[in-house]
Order: sequence, then C-alpha cells, then structure tokens
Amino acid sequence: MAGNVPPIADEREGLLAYLEQQRHVLRIAAHGLTEEQARAVPTKSSLSVGGLIKHTAFTEDGWIDILLQKPSKPMEEAMKDYEAGYVMADGETLDDVLARYDEVARRTSEVIAGIADLGQPVPVPKGVPWYPQDVEAWSVRWVLFHLIEETARHAGHADIIREHVDGATAIPLMAAAEGWPETPWLKPWSPAETAETAETV
Repeated sequence: MAGNVPPIADEREGLLAYLEQQRHVLRIAAHGLTEEQARAVPTKSSLSVGGLIKHTAFTEDGWIDILLQKPSKPMEEAMKDYEAGYVMADGETLDDVLARYDEVARRTSEVIAGIADLGQPVPVPKGVPWYPQDVEAWSVRWVLFHLIEETARHAGHADIIREHVDGATAIPLMAAAEGWPETPWLKPWSPAETAETAETV
C-alpha cells in the first residue's frame, strides 16, 4: 500500500481501506527496528513502538467484540488486560506483535463483510464510565470511524517514539518499507542512516 488510499467504490470499502491505511503506517513505524528498539521507551511516557502496535491490535479486537455483543470481562480484569496491552511481554517478539495485528485485521474484515447494514446498532456497554450514559447504541459505521480515529492517533504516537529511538521519520521509512527508488528529494531510510545519526550524536 502506498502513501495514499487507492480509489474507493463505496462507503464500506472506503472505511475499511482507510482503517487499513492507518494500520499500515503504524506498522511502518516499526520497520527495521531491533527487538530492543521495539521495546525502547525513549520519551517521558511509557510508550514503545511495539507496545503501541500491541495496544492498537488489542483495542481493535475489543471493539469488534463490542460490535458482536460478546460478554465483557469484569472491570478489574479488563483493566489489567488493558494495561498489559501496552507492553511487550517477556519472550514476545516484534514479529509476534505484528502477526497478531494481522490476525485482528483479518477478523475485522471478515466480521464487517458479514454485516449487511453499516447502520446496524451496536449497543453501548453499560456500567463503563468512559462510555456515554445518554446513548443507547452506536452503529457499525460509527465503530469503523472510531477505529480509524484510534489507529491514526496511535500511528502518530508511534512516529514520535520512532524518531526518538533512531531519528527515522515517517516518509523515509515508508519509502524503505515499500521499496521506493531514491530521488534527489527523498532518500529511503536505511540502517546505515541510523548508524550515521548515532555517530554524530
């Protein structure tokens, strides 16, 4: 997938395409990272690139559960899972996190393909303080818009974290990940660029 979403035929295709585009740019923030770099927390926050990808996959999967009206866990257990979702566990690799994200993306596409009406109501879970108390239901459409918003937010976080890890920025990383040719105005990122940056610091 290149820097822009391809032409779309309808609303459903557009929503899924824009969600996948944001997943793609989030993954690109991890391009070329070592395991140590994927876990690094170089800012004042506790965020890492690997942790952000893991969290975003966890969140998307949770919203699909809500859409399917699956039973929710008790609040204390759910909060522990939420907090753990930001951290790559011992023995968990970046490849593991990326593979899990791919599984979640496939599940989302399969579930949405099976829903005829994007206006289908998605009941708001009760007793959750950060969900609106005055709204009975969202829609499948709303959930997809929310997932695009959520994923884009964390893709931006990941760009900032990645730049702090090794100086790499989004467009050169995208060029490297997608095999763009070097031009006078754009040089794809490479590990050698990172090494040169480190030597000058």
